[in-house]
Amino acid sequence: MVTELFKDKKAPYICTPLVGKSREALIHELEMILPKKPDIIEWRADFYEEIADTHSVLLTAKAIAEVTELPFLFTIRSEKEGGERIPLTEKGVVDLLCEICRNSDVDLIDFEVSNEPEYIQTLRKVATENGKKLILSYHNFEYTPHHTEIMKRLIMAEVYGADFAKAAVMPKNKEDVLRLLALTKEMDDRMQIPIITMSMGSLGALSRVNGWMYGSVMTFGVGGQSSAPGQIPIEKLKQLIDLSQETLVDW
Repeated sequence: MVTELFKDKKAPYICTPLVGKSREALIHELEMILPKKPDIIEWRADFYEEIADTHSVLLTAKAIAEVTELPFLFTIRSEKEGGERIPLTEKGVVDLLCEICRNSDVDLIDFEVSNEPEYIQTLRKVATENGKKLILSYHNFEYTPHHTEIMKRLIMAEVYGADFAKAAVMPKNKEDVLRLLALTKEMDDRMQIPIITMSMGSLGALSRVNGWMYGSVMTFGVGGQSSAPGQIPIEKLKQLIDLSQETLVDW
């Protein structure tokens, strides 16, 4: 379903994170977000208080899927790449992601491309066997690396067999944002899988609105609470994307 949707829509999919700490908070957050009509829901499970309880996580994933039929992305962002501190080892995270693949209606999972290759290979195998799509991602909350470093991360994701490659970086100036957009276009032309890129923070807002023009297939908008710096509220993000589309057609 996810792959077909990406083929049909030219503008980026707007993904909205859920960051509630409990099942009740997550469902409440979701019910507030759905009227704003995002395209994808992401559960940032590293915020979840009971993440160490696999049964609880599976029940909550089921509860979310019962409320919405939107494509459902499951993410446990690692602390080293901007996530919350959780009581799970990297192996524990992989085991939980595998259980999510086997026993939930999640459509996509996210895992950092910097993780151990053996864990990525395990997750790739389990995701494929269970019809889930894998996003391999790279995040840098400190600065925007040289373009060769970002390219390396995106290419690694493709080599590992990801369905999507993602890079999110922090700009120090406007030139960093423009550099990422140019790189996005270059990598979209070069790579065989869809890519997702963004500059974070207030400086990076341009990339969240116009990244699709350069080949990024997804952007992240706030429905309730932000999961990363610089995310724009869904309503405003939609307006800006629509305006950029109209301007592009007129131009």
